Amino acid sequence: MSRILRAPIFPLAGAILFPRSQLPLHIFEPRYREMVRDAIDGAGQIGMIQPLRLDDDNQAPLYGVGCVGEIVGIEELDDGRFNIVLLGTNRFRFIRDVETEAAYRCAELDITAFDDSDPPPLSLAERAEVEREARRLGDAMGLAVDWDAVARLDDEMLVNAIAQVAPFDVGAKQALLEQPTLPERADLLVQLMQFQRAAVNGGVEVEPTIQ
Repeated sequence: MSRILRAPIFPLAGAILFPRSQLPLHIFEPRYREMVRDAIDGAGQIGMIQPLRLDDDNQAPLYGVGCVGEIVGIEELDDGRFNIVLLGTNRFRFIRDVETEAAYRCAELDITAFDDSDPPPLSLAERAEVEREARRLGDAMGLAVDWDAVARLDDEMLVNAIAQVAPFDVGAKQALLEQPTLPERADLLVQLMQFQRAAVNGGVEVEPTIQ
């Protein structure tokens, strides 16, 4: 049986939130300041979802899947802006917009559309492949990464953290969000990292330098 949540939604291209992952956001637009204040006064939840186009008229069509974020950290600045941290609780399917008097969008969300219980771990081979491709992409892009800290992340946190910060386009990030299982997300993530590395290298695959 589906369960419908009515909540404010934040259509933000490139911002992907996963269950049990955190997403820091700087809130500066007046309508989204209002959204944060209302969320704090209410259930403390915001639906993160990506728009299908980048116009900002509060009417852009949306992707069908997003993730509910619970506000777990908040700092209000002197000028009314906010720094917030969202903790992903569960993915949802967008049902419809809801008419309100607010300046931001609200919607009905099906929050039982996905099984977002704790996933089983990746196999040793799957985990090694994710770490290997992450290191290769980081080296190709000249990034300074604490790989020892990366190795200490659990499988879900590793995959989701890379998916959130990697320079993939909106469609690729959405595809990662919609993968039904962690192994499927990890497999797609590896493919995207390989593609991105090839693009960084001018379309030519090169073997990484052995450290």
